[in-house]
Amino acid sequence: MYKVIYNGEMEKIAGKAVFGETMKALLAEDKDVVYLDADLMNSVGTAGLEVQFPDQAFDVGIQEANMAGVAGGLSAVGKKPYIHSFGCFASRRMFDQAFISIAYAQLSARIIGTDPGVTAAYNGGTHMPFEDICLYRAVPGSTVIETTDSAMASAILRQTKDRKGLTYIRLSRKNLPAVYEPGSTFEIGKGIVLRDGKDVAFIAAGLMVAEALKAAGELEKEGISAAVIDMFTIKPLDEALTLEYAKKTGAIVTGENGNIVGGLGAAVASFLSENYPVPVVRTGVHDRFGQVGAQDYLQEQYGLTAAVLVENAKKAIALKS
Repeated sequence: MYKVIYNGEMEKIAGKAVFGETMKALLAEDKDVVYLDADLMNSVGTAGLEVQFPDQAFDVGIQEANMAGVAGGLSAVGKKPYIHSFGCFASRRMFDQAFISIAYAQLSARIIGTDPGVTAAYNGGTHMPFEDICLYRAVPGSTVIETTDSAMASAILRQTKDRKGLTYIRLSRKNLPAVYEPGSTFEIGKGIVLRDGKDVAFIAAGLMVAEALKAAGELEKEGISAAVIDMFTIKPLDEALTLEYAKKTGAIVTGENGNIVGGLGAAVASFLSENYPVPVVRTGVHDRFGQVGAQDYLQEQYGLTAAVLVENAKKAIALKS
């Protein structure tokens, strides 16, 4: 079960610290868990695990494609691999190996992509994954998750330990707005209604969940009732909840920290177009590359803000008529 604690404040502990603590606990609890990293242990809070767990934690070097192959081999002999790199490398750079050596081979691994979308910030366009969700959604049988805060990240890392198939998990190394109480658990494949509403529904993931909650608060001042759904599992999409709120509100606005091509918005729009057509306005990156900048600046540049969600909500409502 989960408990919502959102009040607009940021987490006290950075995501990478929670990631490191969680991986350490998983390695200690289950000898079949293995952790592979592509020379980024110092960046993601896992430095030293290779010393504490020399038979379970490995730095494979800057060889992401090879890391996916190693993970497939470890899965084939009964291990439970977690593999990490920045989201750009965990998707674009090793996609073919993840597709063939893990998914096509019907093996299992949890691929962790950190610094998703604009959270890559000063690492710039080469390190800014806007397309990773699209890529992994296209893999047959895959599970695609974007965690909302560190409490969810810790829970999802634990809850996917025995999950079959390829699981891609997007999570932040940095501090995010705190939405859930530490210790919360979640049902993979089921969205979470954070706020009810009747005029429009925000369906968001990752950092856009907090922006959607802000937007709903602003719309309330104007007499507009907006629901907010945390769709942290992008694949499989919670189709029942999506359909419920399409019928209830008649207008949907999606929010994602990535390209709207093939992402959460595309998943929602595709499903509704075939099952219950209502206006769907997608909020996200519109077919652009990344760039260097502070996260706040980049969110403004790419329209990943509560203000844009408010505009899109009014647009979606107007389209109902």
